[in-house]
Amino acid sequence: MKKKDDPRHIARVNIMKNLFINSFNKTVLPEKNSIEAQVLAKSKQIELLISRNAPSWPIDQVAQIDLAILKLAIWELLFKKAKEPYKAVVDEAVELAKEYGSDMSASFVNGVLGSIIKAKPKTKIN
Repeated sequence: MKKKDDPRHIARVNIMKNLFINSFNKTVLPEKNSIEAQVLAKSKQIELLISRNAPSWPIDQVAQIDLAILKLAIWELLFKKAKEPYKAVVDEAVELAKEYGSDMSASFVNGVLGSIIKAKPKTKIN
């Protein structure tokens, strides 16, 4: 992770917070072409990937903050046009989980993202 005042980190924090808010209040819609809107547009596919790669955790039992972090990271890994290195995306997601999640969030996020990366060649994305 970069410094906490890194603009990319700040942007990810804001996106994660907006995704978290949206999980409770679906009436607050993000701007049309925002990253939040792009993540939400792929939400069903992303949730399916989370379910496949964390079979012991039904999606409705995953903490909403962990889900917001995972949705953003998975979108960055698989759907974002300008790709960043996997390691950077995973590192940032784990740091967000440490900062905003529970004691177990970082290892959960790391495990799910690691499984998705390992399975990436087999992952079918529509």
